[in-house]
Formats: sequence, structure tokens, C-alpha cells
Amino acid sequence: MSGANCAIVVAAVFWLVSLLGGGRALRVALSLLALGAFVVLVTPEPSVIRASVMAALAMLTLLIGRPSAGLAMLSLAVCGLLIADPWLAATPGFALSAAATAALLVLSRPLLRGLGRWMPVPLALALSVPLAAQLVCGPIVALFSETQSVVGVVANLLAAPAAPIATVIGLLACLTSPVPPLADLLAAAAWLPAAWIQTTATVSASLPGATAAVPVGPLAATVVAVISAAATLVLVRPRSRRLRLVAAAVVVIASAASVAGMLLRGPLASMTTPRAWTIAACDIGQGDAVLIRSGSQTALVDTGADPDALTGCLAQTGTDRIDLLVLTHFDLDHVGAATSLAGRVDTVLHGPVAEPADQRILDELAAGGAALRGGAVGTHGSLGSAEWRVVWPPPDSAAFPSGNDASIVVDIAGGGVPRMLMLGDLSAAPQRQLLASGRVGGEYAVVKVAHHGSRDQEPALYAQIAAPAALISVGEDNDYGHPRKETLIMLEAAGSRALRTDRRGLVLLGEQGGRLVVWTERQE
Repeated sequence: MSGANCAIVVAAVFWLVSLLGGGRALRVALSLLALGAFVVLVTPEPSVIRASVMAALAMLTLLIGRPSAGLAMLSLAVCGLLIADPWLAATPGFALSAAATAALLVLSRPLLRGLGRWMPVPLALALSVPLAAQLVCGPIVALFSETQSVVGVVANLLAAPAAPIATVIGLLACLTSPVPPLADLLAAAAWLPAAWIQTTATVSASLPGATAAVPVGPLAATVVAVISAAATLVLVRPRSRRLRLVAAAVVVIASAASVAGMLLRGPLASMTTPRAWTIAACDIGQGDAVLIRSGSQTALVDTGADPDALTGCLAQTGTDRIDLLVLTHFDLDHVGAATSLAGRVDTVLHGPVAEPADQRILDELAAGGAALRGGAVGTHGSLGSAEWRVVWPPPDSAAFPSGNDASIVVDIAGGGVPRMLMLGDLSAAPQRQLLASGRVGGEYAVVKVAHHGSRDQEPALYAQIAAPAALISVGEDNDYGHPRKETLIMLEAAGSRALRTDRRGLVLLGEQGGRLVVWTERQE
């Protein structure tokens, strides 16, 4: 809304000076001065710069008596700014601002005529403006965002009326700052329209099917551009009947694919996965979230940081309730999504609590009905027909009081679950102590590699485990370089096959006829 904001400020100053009897030159000069102050006040972001330059050029054309507007003004502003600062060309805010303005100038009127055939003209007028911006900006968004808004037009339509109100009252609050009581009153009044905009954004974005997932890059931008062009042709109804039919076919195919994708990620998600799994490594980015199922009971070891990613994995695996939630330690990439499970968890087994924020997570889960239980060596229990036991950390350890090296390490087997050892985020030192303790022995089928495959590992422990399958829960192109090449070589030497969520997506494991069976969402 930066263009509208600049217009409001300029128009207000222009009208006020005119009301006081000021001439054209004074009106333009003071409007430009106010515009510059407004840009400083709201910070000169790329979209604000574009809007302010266009407004300044419009004022100058008034000053010289040759008013101009439209594409000529936009072209002059964009070219001038890119000559002054070529780096703006790589700024998403600048590109989106310029493209949206061009869409309003070129596309909104044809869309108004097209929509006017199917609905009342006032409604068509209201829809044509955000729809034009959405159609033109969609391909640009696809260059840097993994999602496309499906409800953006309606959300903008609902939010737009509050923007000028928030701008005017907020600006008055700034101008009256020398009088604190009045400024506070105006700021409080500006909260209401601002809160309306924020609520519209958050509620609309959280609606089922509000966004469509797309891969980032030029290919996705091209596909979105084709769909946007087809939708535009359907709405404006060109004279060529063949062109209309081709455009309609593209829109129908894209809509069908989008609906099918939403169904497969939502109500039908569990139909895309085999039912015989007992271990599932969720693809939740840089973090851990491992599901274990035995009979009618399910455990989740860590949650990752992203509630949406975790929700998607639970839907895909058909998991509604968590009988046992294990929070190995309280790093964000292991517990960030934990509170989203409040009300769906029976028991929480957790590592050492070190910070007030850790306790708040547990309190929120407890408020949802979960029983809290601290985990240390000797803690054990059952999950369906499977038996689990904690083999690390030692109780009240002074050497490893909290954090990665105090991660809960769980050994689980039986009830159709291949024997598995989950190493949390242990580094090499506690791994050596765990190996020396004698609590890890016998044959394992699966190991959850510590700390997303970091370099800080103890090869002797993995050689002792010798698990055929090594799960590595890791984010694609993460900043840590996980999993490290040295760790992958170590696993290969131990006879373990690395199964990485960044390359394979969701990884499912189970037993059939005494053999370990692996299913992955993608082929590496």
C-alpha cells in the first residue's frame, strides 16, 4: 500500500496549503517536502522509494503545467531509479511494487469489463484492482517463495479499506508526538485498523488450502506466468475463440491439479503412504521428528521447528494422536513445534529443563492434558507391544546437565518395530561414554544419526551398532553443511545405508518376514 500512502500524504498537504491560499509552486514544494519526511519516517524501502519517486514526478509535472500520469510516469521512475541504483533490480519489493503498479494501470480496466459481465459493477471494480496485482505479481513471487496465495485477492479486498485509515491516524500520532496524551490517543486509535490488516493476513493465510506449494525458480515462475495469462484471457474474453478455449483449458487443468494436490496433502494424505510402516522419519527441514508405531499406539520423538511441516507429516502418516511425545532436548529444531500438539498428547518424556522457556513448553502441553515425565537412564516403558528404554543421559549428570549432550537417547524394539537407537544430538564425547557404559549392545536395524549428521561423531559407536539403515533428518541446503562427508563415509564403513530426509523426503521403515523394508517419498 506504499503508493496509496504516499498519495494520501501528498494530497493532504496539497489540499491544506490550497485551503490556506498558497499558490501552485508553494503547494508542490511543501508536498514534496512532506513526502520526503514521510519516506524518512517509514524508512526508505524499495517499494516506498518507487512510490515516492512517482509521486514526486507527478508533483513536478504539475509545477511545470504539464500534468502526466500512467505508464509514462512509472517507466520514468523505474528507469531513473535503476540507473541510480542498479541493485534495486534484484530486490523483490521493488519488482513487486513496480509490477503491481503497472498491473493497476494496464490490466485493471479490462478485468473490470470482463468481471462486469458476471457480477455487479461495484463488486467487479473492487475485485479488479487486487486481481490485476495478483496475476502480474504471481510469477515474480514464484522466483523466491515456495507458496502462492490462493486467497490473496479476497484478503487484499478485506484489508485495503483499513490501510488509509491506519496511515492517516498513524501519521497524525507522529505529528502530535510533542503532545504525548494526544499522540497516545491517536496511536491507540490507529491500532484498530492496523490490527484488522494483521488479523486479515494471519487468518486468511491459516485457512485450509489458502496457499499452493510451488518449487522456487524460473521454471515455477514460467508456469505461474502461463496460468496467470490464461486466467486473464478467460476473464477479459479476447475475440479469438481458439485463444479463449486454450486459455480455459489451461485454467481448468491448473485448477484440477491444485485441488488434487490439496486433497493429497489434506484429507487423502494418508492414502499416499504404505500402511505397513512402524518407523517414519518426517521431512520437516533442519530438525528431528521421528514417528514410531506399534499396534494402536504412536510415539513421536521430537517435533522439528515448523508446526506446518509437522502437521503435514502427521496427516501424511494418518497420525491423529500421540501416545508418547519424547522431547530429547530443548533446542528449537527439536521442540519448536511442540506446543502445536497441545491437547493431542498423552505423555511427554523430556530431557533436562534449563530455561524458563523450556518449562513453558511443558506447561502448555500439560495444560492440554499431557502427563510430564523426566527422562534419564533407567526410564522405560511400552508402546503397544514394543518396549523402550532410555540409555542416556545419566541421572543428575554434572558433566552433561542440559543441551545437545544431555539428549535423551531411546532404544526401542518389538511389536513389529525394528530395533532402533535414536541418538538425539549427542556429540562424540557422550557417544564414547554411552559405548563404554555397555548399555548399547546386540543387533540394531535402524540408527537415528546424531545431530543431523554433523562431523562430531564416534565411529566406534556406529561400528558397534552396525545398523543397516541410518536415518539422517536434515534440511535441504542447510547452512551447517549437514550431513558432513566424513560422517557419510563413517556410516558406509559401519555397513549403514544413509537415508536422508533432504533427498528422500518422508522415510518409512517396517518389518516384513523378518526383513527390514524401506519406503521413501523420493528416489535419491
